[in-house]
Amino acid sequence: ATPYIFAGLAVSVAFKGGLFNIGAEGQLAIGAICGVWVGYALPDLLGVAKLPAVVHLPLVLAAGMIGGAFWGGVPGWLKARTGAHEVINTIMMNYLALLLSGWLLGGPMRDPNPLNVISQTKKIAESARIPILLEGTRLHWGVVLALVVALLVYWLLWKTTIGFEIRTVGANPEAARYAGIRVARVTAYTLTISGLLAGLAGAVEVAGVNYYHALGFSTGYGFDSIAIALLGRNHPLGVVLGAFLFGAMRAGATQMQF
Repeated sequence: ATPYIFAGLAVSVAFKGGLFNIGAEGQLAIGAICGVWVGYALPDLLGVAKLPAVVHLPLVLAAGMIGGAFWGGVPGWLKARTGAHEVINTIMMNYLALLLSGWLLGGPMRDPNPLNVISQTKKIAESARIPILLEGTRLHWGVVLALVVALLVYWLLWKTTIGFEIRTVGANPEAARYAGIRVARVTAYTLTISGLLAGLAGAVEVAGVNYYHALGFSTGYGFDSIAIALLGRNHPLGVVLGAFLFGAMRAGATQMQF
């Protein structure tokens, strides 16, 4: 459910702004790539054996957010500058993200350990991992972070000027323009915020569950999040409930197969 909450929030923010972000899958993948790289490579780059967790973990999450924000911001900028439809561009960015991930995982970022026969990165440092919330399970503090982010998204959309602009543009762009809102700018940062949330989903999945990145680790999260956002009526509370429902069904389906 944890990556579903982040990705569902990403899609819901775009929907609130009248935009269809079909690229959460790619933004999530780029967030994971950026996060895992900071997770295993940063200590060596800085020439230290170990970084404090209070520094390293936030940098991993920030890298994922920046990567996702960039990947979402590109179609947002294109939409704002040229009117290019975000559905087409986000779908194209999905392919670019997955192909780029495949090349990086099979080449520059591949774990040199010959025992790993699949394309994957090295494991991230201990200081870059999200602590386990309940010993003996995979439940980690990322789920708490997801709930906090859901509250922040609610605050952003309904309690701030930026949120008011996003909702106004989503409801009626012409009326928003007449009221003095810069629709192109709002469009650009709406998709940027959406991508940021999806990128955070990828970083949290790497730092909290897998501790490395491999091909196909997130297959379907980004696309399922569209249904989650619609099921939750684009409200953060509804997205959280929808994410737990989809998470239960996805985990339960695997157990049913066994």
